[in-house]
Amino acid sequence: MKEFVLEAINVSREVLGPAGTLTILKDVSLKVGKSEALAVTGPSGSGKSTLIALLAGLDQSSSGEIMLAGSDLGVLDEDGRARLRAGRVGFVFQSFYLVDTLTALENVMLPLELAGHDAARENAARWLESVGLADRQDHYPRQLSGGEQQRVAISRAFAIDPEILFADEPTGNLDDAASEQVAELLFSLCESRGAALVLVTHDTSLAARCSKQLRLEKGRVIGDTG
Repeated sequence: MKEFVLEAINVSREVLGPAGTLTILKDVSLKVGKSEALAVTGPSGSGKSTLIALLAGLDQSSSGEIMLAGSDLGVLDEDGRARLRAGRVGFVFQSFYLVDTLTALENVMLPLELAGHDAARENAARWLESVGLADRQDHYPRQLSGGEQQRVAISRAFAIDPEILFADEPTGNLDDAASEQVAELLFSLCESRGAALVLVTHDTSLAARCSKQLRLEKGRVIGDTG
């Protein structure tokens, strides 16, 4: 029987607004197995970023069930979800979210230290070397190009050896050359590390590289390739 790293069953998200209840997501279901890549596509405002936040346990659904790395997110409190993410989930975002006051090395060390890993500095240095940034480890984010900052962010995400990586428009702020470099790095690392990938993207070429695709419109699934 196939083992799934991530499974969502009829997940919905509603919020109260001035005009009443607003449905952001409605009855979304999906499954992602080990080493599989799922692209989540759709127009702006379709609920893609909301979905990824729910799947990663950064927000709570209004209804439905989400199983992440073998744990039911619905029965975990905020601290429990944070502990689950700390050791098993990686993130890469469009805006990098590096800590401005930390060097590239210290940014990669951060999740390792939070997860209680030994030799955080040595491991972080090896990751930066693997993405071609050995000579930039003492630079601060403002001293790095966009592509370099995203490579630091990818190193930070993979440093904890996650079972699943969530990437929200990871090439959205990069030029074509940097986008291609980052995309190649992202997919090659997922493949070599055996990590599942959930990728939110507007880039059709990126989506086409994923083994599964799910398209959202107005919070509902209108297309699903597996």
